[in-house]
Amino acid sequence: MLASHNLLQNFTAGVPDHHCRPRPPANGSTGAIPLLVSIPSDGHRRPQRCRRYVEPQWHLLEVNGTVNGTVNGMVNAATEPCRDGWIYHDGVFAHTIVSEWDLVCESKTLRQVAQSIYMAGILLGSGLFGILSDKFGRRALLSWCYLQLGVTGAGTAAAPTFGLYVLGRFLAGLAMAGVSLNSASLCMEWIPTEARAVVGTINGYCYTLGQFVLAAVAFGLPRWRWLQLVVSLPFFLFFLYSWLFVESARWQVISGRPDLALEGLRKVARVNGRKEEGDKLSEEALRALVRREPPLPGGSLATLLRTPGMRRVSCGVSFVWFSTSFAYYGLAMDLQGFGVDVYLSQLVFGAVDIPAKLASVLAISCVGRRVAQGGSLALAGICILANIGVPTELQMLRMAFAVIGKGSLAASFNCAYIFTGELFPTVIRQTGMGLGGTMARVGGMVAPLVRMAADVTPVLPLVIYGAAPIISAIATCFLPETRNVPLPETVKDVERR
Repeated sequence: MLASHNLLQNFTAGVPDHHCRPRPPANGSTGAIPLLVSIPSDGHRRPQRCRRYVEPQWHLLEVNGTVNGTVNGMVNAATEPCRDGWIYHDGVFAHTIVSEWDLVCESKTLRQVAQSIYMAGILLGSGLFGILSDKFGRRALLSWCYLQLGVTGAGTAAAPTFGLYVLGRFLAGLAMAGVSLNSASLCMEWIPTEARAVVGTINGYCYTLGQFVLAAVAFGLPRWRWLQLVVSLPFFLFFLYSWLFVESARWQVISGRPDLALEGLRKVARVNGRKEEGDKLSEEALRALVRREPPLPGGSLATLLRTPGMRRVSCGVSFVWFSTSFAYYGLAMDLQGFGVDVYLSQLVFGAVDIPAKLASVLAISCVGRRVAQGGSLALAGICILANIGVPTELQMLRMAFAVIGKGSLAASFNCAYIFTGELFPTVIRQTGMGLGGTMARVGGMVAPLVRMAADVTPVLPLVIYGAAPIISAIATCFLPETRNVPLPETVKDVERR
C-alpha cells in the first residue's frame, strides 16, 4: 500500500477539462450566453482554459464563424482572467483537489507543490526515523509509523482547506519514510545473505501489486476524498499485526541488549521448528557473533563521512537514491502527459515492474549488485533521453520508451534497497538507509518542480530527468561489490573491505 500513497496524486490531483465561467448575463437577463461568444478558442478549436472575453462576441455566431479575416473564433478581442471561477467537465476525473480548490491557471503550480511537500515529509522522515530506529529499534518505530500513516491519511480525506490537506500529506509522508526504512531493515537483518535478493524482490513485487490496487480503487472511486480514505484505512490493520514482528536480533546485540536478542531468536527457533537449537544459544555466543562498535565520536551522522570507505559509500549511495527517485517520479507522476487513458497508463506502468524486478534479482544474484545497479540506471537514462527525439504525435512510441525507463528505475530501486543495506555496517545501517531515503526524497521533491521547466523549453525536463541516472550509473562504478560477502558489523569492517 506504499505505492497507493506515493502515486495517489495521479488521481486525487488529476486535472479535469475546464474553462472560465462565462460572464453573467447583463440587464438581469436569465438566458445563458453561448460558450462560443464568451470563451476564446485555442489552436485545437477547444475553449481556452484560463481566459474569457471581456465582452460577449456575438458576431461569432455568424454562419462561417469568420470576422474581419479571423478564423475559428480567434479574434483580436480583449480578454481577461477567469474572474468568476471555472466550469469543470465530468470526464476521467469527476472530483479532485484541483476542481475543489481551483488549482488551475494562476494556481496550477500548487498541484505540484502539494506533491513536493508530501515528498518533503518523506525527506524529513528518512533522516528522523533513520536515527530514531538506530536508537529505539526497528519494530517500535515501524508500528508507530503504521498508526501515524493511518491517522493522518484518513484525516487528510476530511481536510476542509487546501492548507490542511497539504499538512496531512506532509505528516503522512513522514510516516511513509519510517515504514519504508524499518520494514527494509527488518528484512535485511533477519534474512540470510543467500536469500536476501529474493526476499527483497518479493517485497518489490508487493509494491507493484499496490500500483494495480491503486488503479482499480481509483477507477471505482472517482471522488478524491473516498479514494484518500480507502487507501489509508488498511494501515490501522497493519499497525495491529505489526506487534507480532520480532525485533532485529542484530540491532539488540549491537545496542547492548543480548538478553532480548536471545529471547527473540528462541522465538524464531520455535516458529521454524528448531527449538533445540534455540535453547542452545547463549548471550556469550551472540556477543561473539556480533561485535559491538565502541561509542561513535560525533554520533552516527558524522560517522557516515569520517573515514575514506564510509565517504565513498555515503556519496555513492546518495547519487544512486537521488537519481533513481528523481527520474522515477518525474515519469510516474505525469501519467496525463502521455495522452493515453490514465488508468491504463497506471496499469502498464505497474505491469512493467514485474519483468523489470525479475531481471533485477537475476542480475543481482548472477552478475553482482554493482553491475545491476549501474546498468539499470544507465538504461533508464537512455530511454528518457530517447524520448526527446520522438514527435508528440507518436504517443505509443513515447509511452513505450517511458515504460521501459520506468521499469529500469523500478529495478534500480529494487537493487538499491539490497545494495545499500549491504554497504553500511550494522551499527549505523539504519542511519545509512536513512541517508539513501533522504536523498531519494530530495529527488522526489524536486521532480515535480522540474516538470514546470516545460513552460520554458518543452524538452528541458526530459534532458534533466535523463542525465541524472546516467551520471549516477558512473558513480556506482566506485562502490564495492557486496555479492556473497557477509554483512559488515562495524566501520572497521567497511574500511577492511
